[in-house]
Amino acid sequence: MAPNPRPIVSVKALEGDMTTDCAGLALAEVFRSPIRPDVVRSVHRLLSCNKRQPYAVSRRAGHQTSAESWGTGRAVSRIPRVPGGGTHRAGQGAFGNMCCGGRMFAPTKTWRKWHRRVNVHMRRVAVTSALAATAVPALVLARGHRIETVPEMPLVISDSAESIEKTSQAIKILKQTGAYADSEKAQDSVGIRTGKGKMRNRRYINRKGPLVVYGTEGSKIVKAFRNLPGVDVANVERLNLLDLAPGGHLGRFVIWTETAFKKLEEVYGTFDAPSQRNGFFLPRPKMTNADLGRIINSDEVQSVVKPTNKEIKLRKKRRNPLKNVAAVLKLNPYFGTARRMATLVEAARMKARKEKIASKRTRLSPEEAAKVKAAGKAWYKTMISDSDYTEFDVFSKWLGVSQ
Repeated sequence: MAPNPRPIVSVKALEGDMTTDCAGLALAEVFRSPIRPDVVRSVHRLLSCNKRQPYAVSRRAGHQTSAESWGTGRAVSRIPRVPGGGTHRAGQGAFGNMCCGGRMFAPTKTWRKWHRRVNVHMRRVAVTSALAATAVPALVLARGHRIETVPEMPLVISDSAESIEKTSQAIKILKQTGAYADSEKAQDSVGIRTGKGKMRNRRYINRKGPLVVYGTEGSKIVKAFRNLPGVDVANVERLNLLDLAPGGHLGRFVIWTETAFKKLEEVYGTFDAPSQRNGFFLPRPKMTNADLGRIINSDEVQSVVKPTNKEIKLRKKRRNPLKNVAAVLKLNPYFGTARRMATLVEAARMKARKEKIASKRTRLSPEEAAKVKAAGKAWYKTMISDSDYTEFDVFSKWLGVSQ
């Protein structure tokens, strides 16, 4: 017979067992299933809808008044108004969702679609994925469980635990296996719920502790652990995703009994043999080694791949030739020469204009220029004070123009 290639899980012997030498068990193939957080979150969200209790407002809420509209012509809106007088309530709007004491918009009904259907195969895939995550210590620690003193993951204890029925014996087992720290964490987190839920039979909330899974139907272990806050007990044939991944988060701390651990392959099957649940096969992982970065950087892969071009060429920034001189010079090298010639022509034109203006100013002698300036001042004063502009004759006489 060929040796079993799967790793061996040791069975933790409890105090009072007849023998302390427990044979190891082969790790069930369900723990090698692919871990799919996306499937677990989706299925958990849908399954958690199935335990909701229908709620609705009263059918008569907001309509328990004989309000009627006042109609048009009274400079008020046509919303129904409360009849009567003598109080502030009289004349107030009613019935509408915008009114004080009115009904809500789209009142809730008890026949809302509360439950959600989930495919059976998808539920089973989610459970197998959650089971595989319980064997990864990193995921269990990341979920917040205290497993620093637990000897091995997954943790399997002997079948003598299924015969206890006292809470004190359950605490003793948790201390022997190093799981009592996680139970204490759940016990210390018990608090009162905020809101009105505390009045509706769900007054206390607490964190999740270990999940104890047994294999014998009708075992007394249920009575032993049921009074410990945060500690749940489940049968291996009825494992629930809501218990294996509370809140949709993978990595629940699970304590297995030996019988329950042996039944895993019978209940969930293997990659090659179907389970007892209508021929269900375990989902196969797409990759035997999911560490993609390690595969890509391995010597075997890097020795055959083509070398990548490490030179990085940055794209030059595009410049507008209508605004940028360097861009237009690249397109038209003659632009610089034409611009210089245009500048020289403009400078020559401005120089000629200045010379022409200067020549006009120098036609009059200094005496004539002083005479014209004095006459202009005298005429300006007369223009302000006299509307007849009598001093116009001064200019007429000087210019030789008759009025």
